[in-house]
Amino acid sequence: MASNTSPQRIEIINTVKDCRIIEIPKIMDPRGNIAVIEKDVIPFETKRVYYLYDVPSDACRGGHAHINLYQFLIALSGSFDVLLNDGYNKKNITLNKPNKGLLIKPGIWRELENFSSGSVCLVLASEVFEEKDYIRDFDSFKLFKTR
Repeated sequence: MASNTSPQRIEIINTVKDCRIIEIPKIMDPRGNIAVIEKDVIPFETKRVYYLYDVPSDACRGGHAHINLYQFLIALSGSFDVLLNDGYNKKNITLNKPNKGLLIKPGIWRELENFSSGSVCLVLASEVFEEKDYIRDFDSFKLFKTR
């Protein structure tokens, strides 16, 4: 029996273990450091960039999964927690360094919370906005992961 390697199947089988911290190369300088994302630092071409800021400390962002989209999250300033869930396992990662980012693969539920005052979350995404790529209901997400 041939293995199913269609893109949709690949996203379904991603787990929280497939999400990881990637160190961003930096150039140290007494006048201030520079972090550089180019070439193959992240495993996808960036097609969309956005950032979250002025998020109240008691607010929760995210609360969804993507079918095909990869994301790379960086705490440019301050800190926040990223709660990952693959439908079976959970993982909590605190982002608080501008030279380290979190790669989130497709098929992973994510919630962002515990934003510190003045925090900024930069997001690099593999695709432009496409509403049909979102799974915004957790019960629907669990069904997606079991098909």
